[in-house]
Amino acid sequence: MFGYSLGNVLLAAFLVPTAILMLMPFVWMLSTSLKSAGEVFQYPPNFLPNPLRWDNYTRLFEVLPFARFFFNSVVVASAVTILAVATSAMAAYAFARLRFPGRDTLFIGYLATLMIPAQVVIIPNFILLRNLGWIDSYQALILPAAFSAFGTFLLRQNFLTIPGELEDAAVVDGATHWQIFTRVILPLSGPALSALAIFTFLFNWNSFLYPLVVTNSTAMSTLTVGLNTLQGQYNTAWTLLMAGSVLALVPVLTVFLFAQRYFIKGITLTGIGGR
Repeated sequence: MFGYSLGNVLLAAFLVPTAILMLMPFVWMLSTSLKSAGEVFQYPPNFLPNPLRWDNYTRLFEVLPFARFFFNSVVVASAVTILAVATSAMAAYAFARLRFPGRDTLFIGYLATLMIPAQVVIIPNFILLRNLGWIDSYQALILPAAFSAFGTFLLRQNFLTIPGELEDAAVVDGATHWQIFTRVILPLSGPALSALAIFTFLFNWNSFLYPLVVTNSTAMSTLTVGLNTLQGQYNTAWTLLMAGSVLALVPVLTVFLFAQRYFIKGITLTGIGGR
């Protein structure tokens, strides 16, 4: 009647309540960040605090060195993203385009590391970093995460979809492997590179266990570790914790909203292929 089929109506009737349900934790987080301590446990719960306690956000900076935590997270997540994308792209090019003995076996072995839980290697990594004298430093937070088997696999699959004729034409023109990599492969892989960058940034921005293990000072704590100090054994500053969580969510939403188009396109174009 109005140009909508019954299937579209039923789909919308399912998706709209589902979307509202998924948004409820974020609404509750924002609501709690604007409440007084007494309103947090009020029953029935009040979604619209009265009055709005905007001072929770200013108190957060007084109680914690929040700006330092935020700076650390930005530095670590950005540096890891740049390094991981660069190293993954170079490794992916080698596995996708270069021919050398044991290439496929080496790639399978590298890929097999994805099956090892991160918790298993935390202690060996900690011992290695301690022996290097890197505990509680940016090196410890950045360098171990700068190499990604997942990123290598993702980009390799994308590189395999690029026609080999382009590479052959570049070779005829006298291009080296580095020139082919930087002038042919990378410009055609923008969506996949963007998707990997988003994955890497979000993962490292939200990382908690690893930064908790390799840092022991407030000055080197990231946002996730710093906000955890608001949770005590007998008491939790829920209003400040939720205020910090709202602020920590802003960069994540900004990155995703601005790069959403590249993220979806990169995942769509990254197929399974061979050469």
